[in-house]
Amino acid sequence: MKKQESVSDESPQILSKSEISLFRNSLKQNICVELLQDGYHRSFSEIFSLLSSDVDRRAAAEPGSSVTVQTPLDQQWDKLETMRLHLRRAEQAENTGCWTAVCDQRLLLGHYFSSLEDLRLGLHFYHSCADRQQGGHSRAAAEARAGLVEVYLQLGELQRAKQQAELCLRQAEEGGWPDSDGRPLRLRALRALWRIYGRLADEDQDQDQALKLLHEGHGRAVESEDKHSESEACYRLGLTYQRAGDRDTAKQFLNSCIQMYDTLQDAEGLVKSYRALVKSIESEGNTGDTLQCLEKMADISRSNGLQTNLVDALICLGNIYYTQGQYERASEYFLEGFEVLCGLGDVSLLQNVQVSLASARAHSLISKHIAEVEASSTAALRRPVVWKETRGRQGPGTESLLLPGTTSASDQ
Repeated sequence: MKKQESVSDESPQILSKSEISLFRNSLKQNICVELLQDGYHRSFSEIFSLLSSDVDRRAAAEPGSSVTVQTPLDQQWDKLETMRLHLRRAEQAENTGCWTAVCDQRLLLGHYFSSLEDLRLGLHFYHSCADRQQGGHSRAAAEARAGLVEVYLQLGELQRAKQQAELCLRQAEEGGWPDSDGRPLRLRALRALWRIYGRLADEDQDQDQALKLLHEGHGRAVESEDKHSESEACYRLGLTYQRAGDRDTAKQFLNSCIQMYDTLQDAEGLVKSYRALVKSIESEGNTGDTLQCLEKMADISRSNGLQTNLVDALICLGNIYYTQGQYERASEYFLEGFEVLCGLGDVSLLQNVQVSLASARAHSLISKHIAEVEASSTAALRRPVVWKETRGRQGPGTESLLLPGTTSASDQ
């Protein structure tokens, strides 16, 4: 009897038909069959339609394109399982007339499919949430419109993005809702509109129309209470007015931009604003203000480790002082620029600065030599003679180029 029991215990367990199907059928078949068996016919139809659309899209794509490289949707278990789970919940809520819960589930699916390769699915679920008759005026539907804005921006469809952002703004102002992260949806829509107007201005060849779009965007940026967006809007307007030849208006916007970046302690924003301001001031021939702006640009870059920007400012300062005949001062800026460039490894620019530095030092030495010769004192005349007699015995370094009694820019 004991022997028969042990044989019975070791007999193989017989799998059910449904368990066998999990191994025999494809992932797509198992999910679709389960939805039908459990009575979720609308969820089955939606998933089946999306899978069929993916097959058609892959068949129509060029060989080797990004679409064909991606794994087919019907082989991605995590995505199919996520759709199955949330569509079931959405259909359950729909059957009971709980439309807010329907939108919540579809919004979650829109967020889930937010990567670049899943934008098509993200669009589908965001639209299925935002465009519903029942539940279309809920918080989730308004946030789905904000999601649509981001997707259309990634796709470069600016007019559609603008349309969705305006709808989102209208709904958010009526409802006063926050998004899933607790941020006011109204401010999120306003920031998105500023970005859209900026990109529309980039694409518009008409300068007057571009300025109109940028002013619209600036107004949205101010309303958004986001100082970064507002300062960037001022910067863009300053550059556009500068290109249009309206230097006074350009300077007004750039100065406002500088004040905001200074309050935000945004070093990179300050540097680029000062660089733009220099162009407007320089075109007026105002050398003093130009030098002042470049000095500020250099100081900010130096204290914040913005080495490339520092080199730009130093070279500009050196060039201005060189054209003014202040060769000693020009040498100081060229030398500092040379030393910074040695660390950056920009060989072509390094060679250009070497030439500028050598030229500035040569002019400086010639000026000092002429001054010594023109001086009436015996000591002044004696110094060039001593320098000439001893220069061959000096080392090959830069100091061998200096007259006795003078110092290099690096020693000052």
